[in-house]
Amino acid sequence: MPESESKEGSWLVAASGPVLLVVLWAILSTLTVFPESLFPHPLAVGRGLLAEMSNGRLATDTVASLFRVSTGFLLAAGLGIPLGLVIGRSALARTALLPLVNFFRSLSPLAWIPFAILWLGIGDPPAIFLIFMAAFFPLVLSTSAAVANIPSVYFRVASDLGMSRAEMLRDVTLPAVAPQVITALRVTAGLSWLVVVAAEMIAGRDGLGFAVWDARNGLRIDLLVATMVAIGVIGVVLDRVLVGLTRIPSVRWGYER
Repeated sequence: MPESESKEGSWLVAASGPVLLVVLWAILSTLTVFPESLFPHPLAVGRGLLAEMSNGRLATDTVASLFRVSTGFLLAAGLGIPLGLVIGRSALARTALLPLVNFFRSLSPLAWIPFAILWLGIGDPPAIFLIFMAAFFPLVLSTSAAVANIPSVYFRVASDLGMSRAEMLRDVTLPAVAPQVITALRVTAGLSWLVVVAAEMIAGRDGLGFAVWDARNGLRIDLLVATMVAIGVIGVVLDRVLVGLTRIPSVRWGYER
């Protein structure tokens, strides 16, 4: 089968699920299985989505949410992955720090909301803090586990070849853990996107989470569902961006083993 036909077929299969969902949604709405005020028709949601796009609110809220997610997530990755590398390579660091990492990882990020508001007020800082707390500890744990699972023979061979610590990190450790770390990044990015919506509902004045809460307070269920659709679509796009990291040649081998 030609490659173009294969790609076209995969797109059709991927689109079939959302199309069937919208059709089922329209049928249930038309049959008034639920009151229209609680279960809006897809056309009503589409009109609400277009209205939010035309007045610019959807774009403004999306930018606000993406800024908070990207800031908190990048901070968590920039600090969590290096700490995970240290814990994974050092038995002493593992013994001292891993129980603390597991403890804080087990706490729901939403449990920090009262402290985030008390410490940081309202707006961007509390949301960024909550996203950081949601992503940091899972990334530390995933990275340390990936490093600890690297066969020790890799490091013995590297040592026999006279590699320095920096060369071992660049040529042995990072390529070996990259597939697991990318998977952890995808999971924590999704978690961060969930947390920012919850944080904006409680401690925000804009953003997609605040838009959901505002629509609920205004009894505009069509706008509420429209915002939910936007949140889901953006979440899928973020995941596909991170999936692109798996196509890097030095990483691809880990997915083809």
